[in-house]
Amino acid sequence: MAPNETDDRTTAGEAEEPRAGRRKAARYVVPVTVLGVAAATIGLVPALADSGDPDLPDITAAQLVEKIAQSDVERLSGTVKITTDLGLPNLGGLESGLLSGAAGGEGGSSADPSGRLTELASGTHTLRVAADGPDRQKLSLLENAAEYSLIHNGKDVWGYDSASNEVYHATVDEADAKERSRQQPPATPKDFAEEALKAVDDTTSVKVDGTAQVAGRDAYRLVVGPKQSGSTVGAVSIAVDSETGMPLKFTLTPSSGGSAVVDVGFTKVSFDRPDASTFDFTPPKGAKVTEDTERGRGHGDFGTKPERGPKSEEDLAKGLDGLRMLGEGWNTVAAFDTGAGAGLPTEEEIGGDLGGFLGSLGDQVKGDFGKGTVFSTRLVNALVTEDGKVYVGTVTKDALVKAAEAGK
Repeated sequence: MAPNETDDRTTAGEAEEPRAGRRKAARYVVPVTVLGVAAATIGLVPALADSGDPDLPDITAAQLVEKIAQSDVERLSGTVKITTDLGLPNLGGLESGLLSGAAGGEGGSSADPSGRLTELASGTHTLRVAADGPDRQKLSLLENAAEYSLIHNGKDVWGYDSASNEVYHATVDEADAKERSRQQPPATPKDFAEEALKAVDDTTSVKVDGTAQVAGRDAYRLVVGPKQSGSTVGAVSIAVDSETGMPLKFTLTPSSGGSAVVDVGFTKVSFDRPDASTFDFTPPKGAKVTEDTERGRGHGDFGTKPERGPKSEEDLAKGLDGLRMLGEGWNTVAAFDTGAGAGLPTEEEIGGDLGGFLGSLGDQVKGDFGKGTVFSTRLVNALVTEDGKVYVGTVTKDALVKAAEAGK
């Protein structure tokens, strides 16, 4: 009989234990930054690639969260499938160009990971991943007729784009290597699961909902979601390997229904040590090599920009005028002032039809805050008011407008 917990007892008493467990989750080998205000999310593959309901011992939600937190897998290799269905408007391919071009900058290398990994923000992708402890990881993005690889081997970080035959290289010291392990872009179910488990509090429902088999492994199914109404998040489902405690699949479904917004899962996985040659790299003959010493020394995160992300709300507030967090739990809304003193530029201010075009992408709203425009995806909504205030959260449009009125 598959284990099944459906009552809220796992969310009040047992959720106290997950809090301690999620602090330990910071030890993950391939950690994450997932879904900030403008984050990339990953979409629909079948909900849990379920090929059977293995008969596993009963386990409570608290025990399963603790099992994830205590997972100490440092060596693995496998194939991960990732798809994005954020529900962004179709801009005729413009959004893909903006994503890939913004990070690399004009004249930058096509092998720069800060540009290439933004491709995971849209479409369907297949990744090959490998890890051998904190000093060796490899991620390869497989394309139709080409491959992009990002390799960390000791002090060296290499990016290679086979389509352009370009190479990116940075070196990192020990401190950077540790920082990198906390800031690598999300690529595996474990990456996404860590962030989801940080949301476990009194506003969260946590339960075990049966079992599944993923990538040939027996797994428990952990379901996490908001108790309150108003969130765009319906539920987060995590398939947890019954032996190692490592998440094998992560699926986020929206409260509005339909296909998943986030789904990332192993199709193949092995916990044997990868061959050492997996992490070897020598620039191919004739390749253009870009040395990035500025990012590599003191800023050499595994594919990130030199500027560190904010470590706390206080740090973020230094870069945003009067950052405030409104509401609680899954209905939290970030509010800040752009400092511009005005909302979206008008057609007259910027010339042409761009002002009108930007406005057409959103819904016009009004309230105690005045007038504004709400820009919506299937997960994240943002309200820009006429006086330059911004409210952002994984909440519905109505909840966002109410939060803006309450926070005025």
